[in-house]
Amino acid sequence: MLRPIKLAPVLLVFPSLIQAQTPQLNAIMERLDRLEQENRTLSDEVKSLRGELASLRGAAETNQAATAGRVDLQERRIEEQAQSKVEASQKFPIRLTGMALFNAFADSKQSGGVDYPVVAAPQGPGHAGATVRQSILGLEYRGPKAFWGGTVHGSVYMDFFSGTPPLNQTMRLRTGSIEIDWASRSLMAGIEKPIFNPREPSSLAQVGVSPLTGAGNLWLWLPQVRVEQDIAFASQTGVRAQLGVVQTREVGPYAGSSVPAGNIEASRPGLEGRFEFYHKFGEERRLEVAPGFHVSTTHASGFSVPSQVFSLDWFINPSPRFEFTGAFYHGKNVAFLGAGYRQGFGLYQNEADAVRSQGGWGQFTFHLLPRLDLHLLSGQQDDRNSDLVAGNIAKNLFFGSNLYFRLAPNVILSPEISQVRTVYLGQATRLNNHYDLALGYLF
Repeated sequence: MLRPIKLAPVLLVFPSLIQAQTPQLNAIMERLDRLEQENRTLSDEVKSLRGELASLRGAAETNQAATAGRVDLQERRIEEQAQSKVEASQKFPIRLTGMALFNAFADSKQSGGVDYPVVAAPQGPGHAGATVRQSILGLEYRGPKAFWGGTVHGSVYMDFFSGTPPLNQTMRLRTGSIEIDWASRSLMAGIEKPIFNPREPSSLAQVGVSPLTGAGNLWLWLPQVRVEQDIAFASQTGVRAQLGVVQTREVGPYAGSSVPAGNIEASRPGLEGRFEFYHKFGEERRLEVAPGFHVSTTHASGFSVPSQVFSLDWFINPSPRFEFTGAFYHGKNVAFLGAGYRQGFGLYQNEADAVRSQGGWGQFTFHLLPRLDLHLLSGQQDDRNSDLVAGNIAKNLFFGSNLYFRLAPNVILSPEISQVRTVYLGQATRLNNHYDLALGYLF
């Protein structure tokens, strides 16, 4: 028989044991709660300290990079000044610049015996050689503040294209200017390209005269005074207006006129203007379109022959790797503007007739690689046949391409191939092929 277990004493003792242990357990739990709270507080403080330390490290690195950048910029400026400083009597900064240019070239049979013919000659042998006479030497200067807070700057550029090649080259003045700039306007006096046609095709083969001379590029450097005003419609859009007076360099009548040239005023005043509308699509894309005009009068042998030109030029680069540049003109009596041949007007017994002309040029530029550019060029000048006599040039066309390969940031190797097609009124079309290898050192 099982004996009954006596639980009464145990049950009586257990509550007393529980009651005796309760204060100690409460104390332990409170201590654990305090430790857990302190741990959370310490953890938050550690996180905050880590954030502050990271911020201090970032600020220190930023300050160090900025300091290094300023030091590097100052060193570059000091080095640039040491390399480009030229002593001036008036103690203003002058910078020596330019390009040493070597050209090796070859022409086909209709070259006319010149290094780079702008028209194909009716006859003549081929021509080849090498030269450095297209090298350019320039001085750029910047002066102190002028009246009304304007800044003065300008340049003078020369080359060695005058004289008789290959041994008797002499220095000549190309362009020169003195300009005062204010916040939104400027005033310039000097010798520059016509106001209505400031753009240039890209070529190291034809530098002594502007590329595409005689094929749509009216480029001749003229004495001028012009005013420029910028009008901003928005931060990236606006108009750049230019208006000025130029001095023309008059040339005689075209061959075949029945009256000799007689007395011709060597220079005449002319009025020119250009209005460029521009819009920027970012740092590397923009659109520029500019109409322009020229008005003057030629005085020869008692006659007054008007010269009137309307022009339009543009620059478009829809992507950083592609550009389209060009110009167009329509007018009459344009020979003295650098048309390439003397067909501005004709003199007869009882009248003087201006030759009507139109033309233009275009260039596609492809930035193939960081150091390699491809240029495709074309242009033409078309004189009105009814204003000419047999044997004059009715039309002159140019087709060409070249590469600009930068052997170094300031050294360019440029092969070029081009063809000039000249249509003589009442005669056959003549062709001249030109091959050129240019090496230019920019300084």
